[in-house]
Amino acid sequence: MITTGRIKAIPDELMDEEILKPQFEYEVEYLLKWYVEIEKVLLAEYKRMGYISDSESKKIASTLNKIAQNGLFANNATNMSDIAFAIEEQIQENIEDNSYAWHVDRSRNDFQSCAQVMFGREQVLEIADKLLQLADIVYKLAVKTTDIPMPGYTHYQAAQIISPGFYLSALYEQLINSSKRMLEVYDSINKCPLGAGAMAGQELEWDRERMAELLGFSSPQRHALVSVASREWVIGISGELSALSATLSRFVSDLMMWGSGEYRFIELPDQLAGISSAMPQKKNYPILERIRGRTAHITSFHIDFLMAQRSTAFTNLVEVSKEAGKYVITMFKEMKSIFKLLSLVIENLTFNEKRMMMVCKREYLGGFTLANLLTLNSKIPYRKAQIIAGQYIKRSIDQDIHSEEANLELLEEVCKEEGYSHKLTHDAFKDALSTLSNLHSKQSLGSTSPKKVKELLHDQYNDFEQIYCNWNQRKKSISEALEKLQLQL
Repeated sequence: MITTGRIKAIPDELMDEEILKPQFEYEVEYLLKWYVEIEKVLLAEYKRMGYISDSESKKIASTLNKIAQNGLFANNATNMSDIAFAIEEQIQENIEDNSYAWHVDRSRNDFQSCAQVMFGREQVLEIADKLLQLADIVYKLAVKTTDIPMPGYTHYQAAQIISPGFYLSALYEQLINSSKRMLEVYDSINKCPLGAGAMAGQELEWDRERMAELLGFSSPQRHALVSVASREWVIGISGELSALSATLSRFVSDLMMWGSGEYRFIELPDQLAGISSAMPQKKNYPILERIRGRTAHITSFHIDFLMAQRSTAFTNLVEVSKEAGKYVITMFKEMKSIFKLLSLVIENLTFNEKRMMMVCKREYLGGFTLANLLTLNSKIPYRKAQIIAGQYIKRSIDQDIHSEEANLELLEEVCKEEGYSHKLTHDAFKDALSTLSNLHSKQSLGSTSPKKVKELLHDQYNDFEQIYCNWNQRKKSISEALEKLQLQL
């Protein structure tokens, strides 16, 4: 069967094998269920406008349900290996002559665009679910570890005392923010293209508001050309996932460093570890390398989608609608895998408290506190106080004085050389150099103090609950819309 009088030959076998059949099989797997729902909305509209009778509507709806259940098969001779034509073929075999108006005033362009957006919408909901699962796991570990001192690093040098809970609350914050931005992306793409036709709109009085509502969209896409020409939703989603992947790669880089033999701050159980075939002393964590490696793919996909769309005409094009989105499903699968693997890591992560405390005490991390104390208690100008604190630490290192040992004589010596005297008591000086005191001494909002971290986690969890509810509302609106659609037929 040739579906148009313009072309009188079936698709070439090589073209069918390399292009049409693979596309058909992809759409059967990922888009068919959405094509069926779209057909039902079209059917409801034909019925509303009086072009299809109630009995014929039920018969066509029954056939559509069978298609959804049994699938379709590409055939270059009967349906040109095109899923829209395959659906038409199945329906036409089961309708009477008095249903001649079925599919009048229709185009594949908005049909395909709508199914793709519905697929993208579905995938974003799944991604959001995995993201929120990861966030919840991070939150639980953060709550457990707010009182454990560990060294924090700037420029790859030990800098200040933090805690695993403080660090993980930063990851939690990033995940919450990403989920919020993802919701904005979702809402921006949740506009129904159906009713745009080929590019310029349609001729019958289609109720686009109703069609959008029955498919769970927030509204119709208000411009017909944008409906069929734009695949900006792909770039919007991949852009946000790319940004999140870059952030996750940085957190994973820290875990890789902390799990090394030099640091030994963290440990994963044996079932998440690997070995060396030649060096029996090693316990490797290749799962972290896998996660970080996979985050790079997400950015590559984003660039691929951009490059495939740039310099193309702003209209309906197979190059944009199909070829440019070839790896969209791969990106979604890869991102879900990243979330699942990282969730597994965080769930099984333990911190070596003794090792982290030892490094904290070794690294003279009370210098900042000492400088503040010299200024506030002894009225030494702050820059001079920084110099005195730095000189004290340098000489302590040279003389092998323990970082938490409050050597007042050495401090007095340094102060005198700089032309100042201090008024610190031994207890105040010792407290300034104490690891635990440094953990608790920060007072500002969002700081590493366990009290402040717990307050932050409380606020973050409230945000998390709100964003969780927002995502559930989006999912619920789709399911309710599709239930309502069934009643229309």
